[in-house]
Amino acid sequence: MIWEWIIKSVLLILVMLVGFAYVTLYERKVLARLQVRVGPNRAGPSGLLQPVADGIKLIFKEELIPAMADKKIFLLAPILTVVPALILLAVVPWGRSAPFFGREITLYLADINVAVLYITAIASISVYGIVLAGWSSSNKYATMGGIRSTAQMISYELALGLSFVGPILIAGTMSMLGIVDKQQEIGWFALYQPVGFLIFFIATLAETNRAPFDMPEAEQELTAGYHTEYSGMKFALFYMAEYDKMIGVSAIAATLFLGGFDGPFVNQIPWLGPLYLFIKIAFMLFLMIWVRATLPRIRYDHLMAFGWKVLLPLSLLNIMVTALVIVLVGGG
Repeated sequence: MIWEWIIKSVLLILVMLVGFAYVTLYERKVLARLQVRVGPNRAGPSGLLQPVADGIKLIFKEELIPAMADKKIFLLAPILTVVPALILLAVVPWGRSAPFFGREITLYLADINVAVLYITAIASISVYGIVLAGWSSSNKYATMGGIRSTAQMISYELALGLSFVGPILIAGTMSMLGIVDKQQEIGWFALYQPVGFLIFFIATLAETNRAPFDMPEAEQELTAGYHTEYSGMKFALFYMAEYDKMIGVSAIAATLFLGGFDGPFVNQIPWLGPLYLFIKIAFMLFLMIWVRATLPRIRYDHLMAFGWKVLLPLSLLNIMVTALVIVLVGGG
């Protein structure tokens, strides 16, 4: 059993590492098509080796540490940011179970009855790495980026956490597998919780510092924000953390609102489950890229006001209406 967990953990990390590399290519290709241009097409056939070329370039980049930086924290910050992104999917099921070399294996690492709490706890850790990166760099632009990230996280994490409540109330469990089971029974929660799904999507854009909420690294204002002083593989770790978090929140959105691994014939052919979840993750990633290509970065005071004055009250109203409907339907 312990070896099965170790192998699954290694596979999950490898999937996230490879996924990070090719989500960057996916984003560049989609942005190119939306902007009526070609995109990467030199490294390998159709540009498929572009992530490999980028990785090699970053490996050989010179590693610089500012003279006035707190060196230990400066080195720790990228690791503290990327590790939570890599372990976020530990509780996301890719299926129930499937035969493998004559043995029935579960297609998830862990199914715990507080999986949603695990996700919210792990997702909130990454911001500490960003704050420490900005503070330890001894750079005013980096420090400002770290402060912005903290304020943004506090503002939008409340709405993000409340957006989980709707699916939990409907499913009656915080187990991700239980939430998928309930959706198999009554249909996707996005149909019952369209407002919750929208709040989740907007809040995750802010949590992952994606446009139009990429204020912590606003190039026109803060040079590169919290990673201004980072180069080489330390910069690559921040880059990896952002794209791995995109994959993570897309998988969580697909599981909570889009039926997860559920789809036609999945009970007859268990290996279809990972394929269905992969397609739904790709769809959510496309939406995030589409938003980046379409909407301009909003002003910082508007960002904060939107989080506190619109998303938070809307998420509370959504929970109240959901709970009321459940009580009325249950009472009936």
